[in-house]
Amino acid sequence: MSERRPLPLWAGRVAALLGIVLVALTLRQAVAAVSPILGAIRVDIPMSNIGVGLLGTLPPILLGVSGFVAPRVARGLGLDGGIVLALLLMTLGHLVRAVAPGFAVLLVGSVVALAGTGIGNVLLPPIVRRYFPDRVALLTAVYVCVVGVSTAVPAALAAPVAERFGWRVSLGLWSVTSVVALVPWIVTIVRERRRRHSDAVEAPPPALVTRLWRSRVALSITVAFSTSTICTYAAFAWLPEILGDIAGSTPTEAGVLLAVTGLVSVPGALVAPLLVARLRNVGWLIGAGIACFAFGYLGLLLAPATLTLLWVLLIGSGSILFPVNLVLINVRTRTHDGTVALSGFAQGVAYALGALGPLLVGLLHDVSGGWTVPLLFLLGVILVTTLPAITLARPAFVEDELDHLAPTSR
Repeated sequence: MSERRPLPLWAGRVAALLGIVLVALTLRQAVAAVSPILGAIRVDIPMSNIGVGLLGTLPPILLGVSGFVAPRVARGLGLDGGIVLALLLMTLGHLVRAVAPGFAVLLVGSVVALAGTGIGNVLLPPIVRRYFPDRVALLTAVYVCVVGVSTAVPAALAAPVAERFGWRVSLGLWSVTSVVALVPWIVTIVRERRRRHSDAVEAPPPALVTRLWRSRVALSITVAFSTSTICTYAAFAWLPEILGDIAGSTPTEAGVLLAVTGLVSVPGALVAPLLVARLRNVGWLIGAGIACFAFGYLGLLLAPATLTLLWVLLIGSGSILFPVNLVLINVRTRTHDGTVALSGFAQGVAYALGALGPLLVGLLHDVSGGWTVPLLFLLGVILVTTLPAITLARPAFVEDELDHLAPTSR
């Protein structure tokens, strides 16, 4: 089907298209809705700094764990059923957090909501491949941009809503979007029930998941995903403080500059997936992301106060690696099985390692007493991505590599 002339987006796929966009809109709400109103929450629910830190560490941990759970969910429920489960978990998690009488229930609600977020993260790339095999790059670009909106909207609205209606309404409000997102998927499931036999090939067999360690393509995408995730989460956690200490930025200026890193990533999210589909050598695109991160870090090391905005723009532009990796999950696999397995494998490892990024940067800062060693660490991390840039330059597919290795394992 991918070889044929692209069909119109609305050609029997309106519900799936709407469903993909709405799921993307839900995928960062559980992450972004808490921190802007944390002060208000702590008035009613006392929590220590350790508790606050635990809430902040949950997202990458849960997203990482979900990466390994999601393929099993898809195997049992199918891709559509897995997306419905993800939305139900998000809805339940938002509501539990909204009515939490204490920290333990708030924590449980966060775990449930983030588990749903993680499952949705992993299953969305294969969902795109299933319903839009002729427009993988375009749909990936669309949903990555919508995910960006999903990050910005809760961050902007959480505090004003909490001031007017209370923090519980502010947290529970996001359950509405996940309920609305359920509607097109219920319609899709009812329609697809007539073709139930297709579900048999939706989810990867366990053997495929465990063999991905032997695929150079799978490992390369996972390394590229992991390094970019480490750098991105480190920026979210530490960039404002780094700018305040070495560039003399005020807290307000540092916050605005952090927001700039998110805004500058939007054009890349639109363009990168389309370029992946057209470039014969995707290594150059990965190299561009590496260069942006590297020159941004070098700028902060050598001339932090001189061209601060430029260094921040470069670091934000480095996030082009995120949509590139998402498209590669689809274009470097031949089957739904391979896409689901690789999506879970790459995102599971990447988010698990991403959780360590802020921790290691903070530890290196405490040990060294400054930001030079942490920035050198991040520079070293992103330079590791040079290896995947080289190996992924030549088109190759996960299933082909594993088929080639199969006879030696018998």
